[in-house]
Amino acid sequence: MQYDYASLLSRARTQLPASVLEKERFEIPKVRGHMEGNKTIISNFQQIVQSLRRPQEHLLKYVLKQLAAPGEISRSGLLVIGTKINASRVNDKVREYANEFVLCSVCGKPDTEIQKEGDFHMLVCTACGSKHPVKSKI
Repeated sequence: MQYDYASLLSRARTQLPASVLEKERFEIPKVRGHMEGNKTIISNFQQIVQSLRRPQEHLLKYVLKQLAAPGEISRSGLLVIGTKINASRVNDKVREYANEFVLCSVCGKPDTEIQKEGDFHMLVCTACGSKHPVKSKI
């Protein structure tokens, strides 16, 4: 008996537990923080950086530039933003960063690296092998 790929794949998916299909492998942690006077303190910035697997300075520069706000990393590892900003706005900027600098545009997986080729920075996917230039420069 001969099967085609599509029928084998659908048969395999029906035999998987429902929990496997629901949960994504890559999840960006939600921003946790609070307002302190005129400042916003993000307490889990280090965790977000680790999940995205990008340099802390790169993500920091992108988020602060997109929010048009001053900020810095404190000695204890907290992100201190110099204005009052909702956590949802920071979450949106982190998600935009992930879409542009982390997730592969072909397969959607986070298994990527940024490599410099000549004058261009390329997002190279180690999962599917695709390579495309990073749209914006920080």
